[in-house]
Amino acid sequence: MKRWFSLISFALILTLVLAGCGGKSANETSGSGGKEVVAWAWNINVPVLKKAAAEYQKENPGFKLKVVDMGREDVYSKLTTGLQAGGKGLPDIVLVEDDRFQGYLDAFPKAFLNLSKKGFDKQEDKFPEFKRALLSKNGDMYGFPFDAGPTGVFYRTDYFEKAGVDPNSIKTWDDYIAAGKKIKEKVGVDLLGLDFNNDDGLFRMALTQQGTFYFNNKGKLNLTSKEAKKAMELNKKLKEAGIVKNTVGWDASISALAEGKVASSPSGAWLFGSITQQAPDLKGKWGVFLLPSFEEGGNRASNLGGSNYVISANSQKADEAYKFMEYFSTTDKVQEEAMKGGLFPSLNTVYSSKLFTAQDEYFNNQTIWKTFADEMKDIKPVNFTGNYSVANSEAVKAVSEVTNGKGVTESLEAAQKRLENRIKK
Repeated sequence: MKRWFSLISFALILTLVLAGCGGKSANETSGSGGKEVVAWAWNINVPVLKKAAAEYQKENPGFKLKVVDMGREDVYSKLTTGLQAGGKGLPDIVLVEDDRFQGYLDAFPKAFLNLSKKGFDKQEDKFPEFKRALLSKNGDMYGFPFDAGPTGVFYRTDYFEKAGVDPNSIKTWDDYIAAGKKIKEKVGVDLLGLDFNNDDGLFRMALTQQGTFYFNNKGKLNLTSKEAKKAMELNKKLKEAGIVKNTVGWDASISALAEGKVASSPSGAWLFGSITQQAPDLKGKWGVFLLPSFEEGGNRASNLGGSNYVISANSQKADEAYKFMEYFSTTDKVQEEAMKGGLFPSLNTVYSSKLFTAQDEYFNNQTIWKTFADEMKDIKPVNFTGNYSVANSEAVKAVSEVTNGKGVTESLEAAQKRLENRIKK
């Protein structure tokens, strides 16, 4: 009996040791047999990858893609752990958002496959400058551009009409605020919803619109720049005009749009999916115009959100992964499938397709996708840096302070000081 107990104990310990080695599953990491390539992604990206793989297999028999669907934060947590371990436990392909990638590339410059050395440079002119810059270091590209978030103002056509506001007359942010006051008076609803204390989305859009971000193009702190002050003044002006509904959290924001409690929303193109799904009965009552500029005739293009795919430099299937991802990122049919799922493609060859040039019935027969596609070439590159997350938390705090009455300059100078101290630690 004692001998059997010892054998069972040994087997259990051996199992636990083997399970703990490397902390990885053969189904979730690179190195599976045959031509199977493993990818980590989340949400609506998963079916796009699977459908693309099914099409790719027709011309590449034997190729297999295993897509591991996990939460976005789980992907980043496991990606960071794997990179710190020299690439151990990572899959062949990983989805990484725009605002995260530069940080990973700076911290782990040898962790990702150099796509330029694989020949991807020949595809560069198929993508906008801001995406190429985001994914490049020292002239080489390290990621496949995927979706983007060209911005615009989604607005209720019936509310604007009732208030006598012509959306084409809105050229500047001051025009937008004036229109909001008129709509509040005539229709009785707020112009837009903002989460005053937990989000800085409008601040980020306004920074990118001016070609800068929390850090300038040289990586220096930028929260006290004239561009940052302009962006923050915009938040303050909107709040003080009494035309903003405080929408706490994403659900409240979408509900305000679907229930007709606000007349518009400056946002990325991806808002299309949320509005059409949450408010199908409002078909024909929505439209889109470009973000207003800070000065008449100024830039109206910006970006909010977007993602890309990278290949681990440690991948044992790097060649197979590269070939599939080149197909994935440069094939119109694949990108049209992504578009149907609400992901606006970076690939410019697809913009001439019927999907992008047709009128949209929900949006009052407007060619909204052509509007967004035309905007892509005018979006300016910005520098997220590896300190994006800490800078974002300080910017959110500054927006909260300003919309609750604190001075713009005072708040931004304090935010920059806090950020400087946090980065030094």
